[in-house]
Amino acid sequence: MVLLAAAVCTKAGKAIVSRQFVEMTRTRIEGLLAAFPKLMNTGKQHTFVETDSVRYVYQPLEKLYMVLITTKNSNILEDLETLRLFSRVIPEYCRVLEESEISEHCFDLIFAFDEIVALGYRENVNLAQIRTFTEMDSHEEKVFRAVRETQEREAKAEMRRKAKELQQARRDAERSGKKVPAFGGFGSMSSGSIITDTIVEPEKPKTTPVPVRSSGPSRALKLGAKGKEADNFVDQLKSEGETIVPTTGKRGSDVSKVLPPPVNVESVHLRVEEKISLACGRDGGLQNMEVLGMVTLRVSDEKSGRIRLIINNNDNKGLQLQTHPNVDKKLFTTESVIGLKNPEKSFPLNNDVGVLKWRLQTTDESLIPLTINCWPSDSGAGCDVNIEYELQEESLELNDVVISIPVPSGVGAPVIGDLDGEYKHDSKRNILEWCLPVIDANNKSGSLEFSIAGQPNDFFPISVSFVSKRNYCDIQVTKVTHVDGDGSVRFSSETSFVVDKYVIE
Repeated sequence: MVLLAAAVCTKAGKAIVSRQFVEMTRTRIEGLLAAFPKLMNTGKQHTFVETDSVRYVYQPLEKLYMVLITTKNSNILEDLETLRLFSRVIPEYCRVLEESEISEHCFDLIFAFDEIVALGYRENVNLAQIRTFTEMDSHEEKVFRAVRETQEREAKAEMRRKAKELQQARRDAERSGKKVPAFGGFGSMSSGSIITDTIVEPEKPKTTPVPVRSSGPSRALKLGAKGKEADNFVDQLKSEGETIVPTTGKRGSDVSKVLPPPVNVESVHLRVEEKISLACGRDGGLQNMEVLGMVTLRVSDEKSGRIRLIINNNDNKGLQLQTHPNVDKKLFTTESVIGLKNPEKSFPLNNDVGVLKWRLQTTDESLIPLTINCWPSDSGAGCDVNIEYELQEESLELNDVVISIPVPSGVGAPVIGDLDGEYKHDSKRNILEWCLPVIDANNKSGSLEFSIAGQPNDFFPISVSFVSKRNYCDIQVTKVTHVDGDGSVRFSSETSFVVDKYVIE
């Protein structure tokens, strides 16, 4: 197949956007598009028309046409498949299919067209890949925006400093009884005070200026650093020769955000935290599953510093346990008790100390806590999608479960059939969120059915998020005692089990 050009034109043949993939003059392409409406037969329903030299393959888009101009010996089936992909790209960047909207986003469309066709031949890409390729990041853009924001802040700070100097000079002149000086080159005028009032604005509270950015369909070329982060970014560029230091946000700290801390916190407080990373295939099979857990101790009273933790380990999944280097490993191995190697020492005060951690890595499907099965089936006019979940680890209680399913863009909202729980359709992110407040042994399975235009591959990867106050690996601290004697110590504890990554690819 040799594709000569792809264009969006009006019904009169006026070209709005045209991308030529071979060497063609503007006069030639405008002549071909102007001749296109005259060749169409109003009484017949076709998707292509031909002349002696070229073939037009077209699809109506409300008041416009998406037209591909190809050679006559090209494969018409491949032409139609390429045309469908071009037609799906346009709603991705244009909210309405009108001439003004197409013109406004013409360069976005041209960049997307170039990802579909190269030198007249179709590339093996889909809509998701085109979206990814056109949203690639730019280091130079980040540098430029950061430098510009910093320069704007410095200029405004200099302006405020000058304004303060002008105000101070005016006050000094008024106190000394002299004539108020006229600033800004207007000294010949009689009323200097009026001039300074016009030039000098009263001091305002200092706020971090936020630069105005133009809104657009693409999320690419955006710099997330604001305020002090942009200054630090520029300082790093100056000192290290344009080296970007990535942000150090850790997802592991999300535990404190999603689960509130207990109301009553004792002088000895324990946190049992677990994170799960899981990847499954869409046709079944566990690719990888990893659970990382840790017991963190915080002592806030000096009297409770010399203590031992009694651990109850009922897990049978084959965990790898590891204690802190200062913990007596022999005592833990023989008696499941966590204590310091030197019993005379105390645990650090007002510091979070990880005393025990564990790791579970497996490909055993029976250990998946929550299984997700997605069955998209082509119905001719679109896809009928059936999704079901089942809780395999019945001892768990999962809260705030959100199952996020990608849906095609530009085809409208999905039509929901049977549903357990609630759903949200995010048209901006092209995501259908299936929300379930609780999944436990009494609510261990459920399903969702919906219909929407698209292909079966459009609904993957599916991601899952949840939080739980029960841990996956059955490890708990049952008792805290003093080193001297068996007297128990009051303690508080919190348990959390959260998702780091949970996808069905």
